[in-house]
Amino acid sequence: MNPRVTLAVTGRVLTQLRRDHRTAAMLLVVPALLIALLWWMFENVPNEPFDRVGPALLAIFPFTVMFLVTSVTTLRERSSGTLERLLAMPMGKFDFLLGYAVAFGLVAAVQSLLAVTVSVGILDLEIVGSVWLLGVVAVADAVLGTALGLLVSAFARTEFQAVQFMPVVVIPQILLCGLFVTRDTMPSVLGSISDFLPLSYAVDAMSYLTVGNDSAQVWQDVAVVMAFALAGLALGAATLRRRTP
Repeated sequence: MNPRVTLAVTGRVLTQLRRDHRTAAMLLVVPALLIALLWWMFENVPNEPFDRVGPALLAIFPFTVMFLVTSVTTLRERSSGTLERLLAMPMGKFDFLLGYAVAFGLVAAVQSLLAVTVSVGILDLEIVGSVWLLGVVAVADAVLGTALGLLVSAFARTEFQAVQFMPVVVIPQILLCGLFVTRDTMPSVLGSISDFLPLSYAVDAMSYLTVGNDSAQVWQDVAVVMAFALAGLALGAATLRRRTP
């Protein structure tokens, strides 16, 4: 791995995002808008359901948006031939993926901080634990989405195929993360499967912050999420093809 090459890839991706206003707007604004829409939908519902599901969606929305945009953007690099030209240079596959991960990770940090600011500062989402730790968890979730998006882009040949990975990689995690049914009340088989899904730990971390301030448990869950993200990058580097099919 060459840090100089990695930073060069990072700068290139950030420059592209700065010029692509629609993609930048989707990355930065959409999660906050979706959370605001959810708050509005629950405004007249008793028992404040927004305070119950809001923290979980702070994990899910950034994760989903970053997965979708990262996988499609990376696939566009391959289909246009840019990836093949870049990897023909003195650049390793891990340099390429890590550069993308750093660039989208920086965007993810801004995206998550905006979503947390809107949720807590404007929509009055009740958080018992630390707000800054809530932001850390949200950033980790977005980075996870970035890593998994980079991973699946190595297996897809078209942008449409990249989108088709959503029902395979993202939606099962949303269904089993504990948002709709708590994980301890699921059938044992589904509960066991959820233990191997990274989004489950992200939602668990958010849940801890809504009921208390068990920072040790939160950091443990964040470590699990980041371990999955690093594993996704490593697998992505191992499976990334140098030549365009």
